[in-house]
Amino acid sequence: MITYLKGDATSPQAKGNKIICHICNDLGRWGKGFVLAISKRWPEPEQAYRKWYRAKNDFELSAVQFIQVDSGIWVANMIGQRGIKTGSKGPPIRYEAVEKCLFKVEQKASELSASVHMPRIGCGLAGGKWSKIEPLIKKVLCENNVLVYVYNFE
Repeated sequence: MITYLKGDATSPQAKGNKIICHICNDLGRWGKGFVLAISKRWPEPEQAYRKWYRAKNDFELSAVQFIQVDSGIWVANMIGQRGIKTGSKGPPIRYEAVEKCLFKVEQKASELSASVHMPRIGCGLAGGKWSKIEPLIKKVLCENNVLVYVYNFE
C-alpha cells in the first residue's frame, strides 16, 4: 500500500533508513522540477548526477544512482526520461525504464531495510500519468513489502 502525505519529499516522515526517489532525464540536464528541491537541501545528488553523465559508463535509461546524503537517507537518481521535451514519441517519460529503476530501488530498499519516499514521480516535467506510475510502484515496491510514501507538496 502507498501512504499519501502532505509535505515535502525531501523531508521524509518515517523512522529508519529512507530512500528518496525521483526521475532524471538521459541528457545530463538538472535544473527544473523536483531536482531543485533536492539541490536546495543537498548538493551531492546533483554533483553525482553530472559526474555520472560525464563518465558515460552506465548512464542510460533505467539506470539508478544511489547517493547517501545524510545518516540514513539516500537519494535515488533514476533515469526514466528520454530527453526533456514532448515529441513525436510522446512525453519524455519512459514507463518501462521507470519500472526497471523501481526494481533497483526495491533491491536497495530491501538491502537497507529502508522505506521509499517520493513526489508523484514522472508526472511533472516528464509528462507521465500517475494512473500508469502508481500501478508500477504497487507491483514493484509494495508487493515486495517496501513501505512507500508519496508526498503532495502544498
